Amino acid sequence: MQLWTTQVASARGAQRMAQEVEAAGWNGLLVVDSQNLSGDPYVALALAAVATKRLGLGTGVTNSVTRHAAATATAITSVNRVSNGRAVLGIGRGDSALAHLGRAPARLKQFERYLRQLQAYLRGDSVPFGEIDIPFDAAPPLSELHLYDAPPASRIAWIADGIRSGQAKVPMEVAASGPKVIAMSALHAERVMFTLGADVERLQWGIDLARTTRREAGLDPDAIAFGAYINMGCHSDLGKARGLVRGGLTTFARFSVMHGKANGPVSDKDRAQLETLLGNYDMKQHTRADSRQAGALADDFVDRFAVVGPPDRCIARLNELKALGLDKVAISGGTRGASAEDAAAGRELVAKHVLPAMAG
Repeated sequence: MQLWTTQVASARGAQRMAQEVEAAGWNGLLVVDSQNLSGDPYVALALAAVATKRLGLGTGVTNSVTRHAAATATAITSVNRVSNGRAVLGIGRGDSALAHLGRAPARLKQFERYLRQLQAYLRGDSVPFGEIDIPFDAAPPLSELHLYDAPPASRIAWIADGIRSGQAKVPMEVAASGPKVIAMSALHAERVMFTLGADVERLQWGIDLARTTRREAGLDPDAIAFGAYINMGCHSDLGKARGLVRGGLTTFARFSVMHGKANGPVSDKDRAQLETLLGNYDMKQHTRADSRQAGALADDFVDRFAVVGPPDRCIARLNELKALGLDKVAISGGTRGASAEDAAAGRELVAKHVLPAMAG
């Protein structure tokens, strides 16, 4: 099982950060795409690519609203070229990137249409002009121009040329928590990346749903990969380990109750905890360990939904996830507002104990 780390996109710090991540032994680096809160992810990934040799690189995650599918395909394939095939495209319905534009996550119909278009572009195929989501009040149809000739559809020629010459397509993985998004991810992505926490029962539910969806669609249920976004706090002091993940865990736990109803199998106690989290969530303190929402998380909830504790406990929990069939885990560690000293100690423990153990 590969272990990737998620970080904020920063052009100035991208190369140093990527080199440190690679030297520590991580399999890959994912950077967020949230234009009001961090730098451009593709600039950061390109800079990281030229500063590293083996590190996987990707978005964790972009969304289907703030960039046209053709622009997204071009950006991540450019990263793939400069990294010699190390890129992956992670995508979700959107959260903070849309919230800071006054919008909620993408509607399901739009999201699925975007996934189909994105995969077409990444394969070098064409997308009909009639399916392009650009309103005519922003740009009129091409037919209004008196042209001798024009392209009959939307296609990224240089990506198509690369595919024909044997270059690998950039794989797409979808962050999913609700049943409808899990189902569409199972049909359109190379990997489903669950945002269901580290709870084994909930993750097994997601895997079963994805496989059933593919089987009913006439697709091979085993011809898709599964991964998960997990919050991990590694520290010899369990209380400090919990403190490292509280901020990030609020974000991922909220995905399971974002629209008011908890997704997947959940106890009455955890359902009440998720509803309390939703009612306390302050987007202005997104991911912060010292936020109102972080203070609403009970210790036992943190222990179930995150991976926390000393190295041996973290390793055991990660092996439980591996046994489910997950081949990739994207780990969020210390977040803003957490103790910098505890975060540094945690990174050292992960590099010294957890990464070598999981690699072996």
